[in-house]
Amino acid sequence: MKKILMIAGDFVEDYEMMVPFQALQMAGYEVVAVAPERKPGDVIRTAVHDFEGDMTYTEKRGHNFALNGDFNLVDVKKFAALVLPGGRSPEYLRLDVRVLEMIRQFDRLKKPIAAVCHGPQLLTAAGIIAGRKISAYPAVKPEVEMAGATYVELPMTGAVTDGHFVTAPAWPAHPEWLRQLLELLK
Repeated sequence: MKKILMIAGDFVEDYEMMVPFQALQMAGYEVVAVAPERKPGDVIRTAVHDFEGDMTYTEKRGHNFALNGDFNLVDVKKFAALVLPGGRSPEYLRLDVRVLEMIRQFDRLKKPIAAVCHGPQLLTAAGIIAGRKISAYPAVKPEVEMAGATYVELPMTGAVTDGHFVTAPAWPAHPEWLRQLLELLK
């Protein structure tokens, strides 16, 4: 069975963790979820971000998500793709050089990398998207452009593929974002 790696941390966006984790399993993949400093069976807390008519999204406490992999034992060569959910975890995960190096390894091997919402913050910090077309939550646009990529403005239900990168602005894009990732995995 092909394996997909998900890297997340506390206050990852609930839907962006739960939905891809389950949907990719349904599609026949073994999905391994890891977080630095956590072991299999440890939980990370999620947050639910919603669009309720305010100037930005609102945030509420989500579920506990049980990790099933060990970050320290990840061998990138054993995975077919990488998924980077959004929420608040990318903000601090991008400060972890081990996370960034793992992302760079996926990039060097040209394995599909799917990032949604604030997940592209990890791509910008890893320095791997110059010259690419990348979408993200609109507040991440300045970072995407400073990293040398072209920010693609999409409806919240849209996604864009450029090479081995699949990106989308937020969880309403799951059907299209995951469809494009599965196309790359064929």
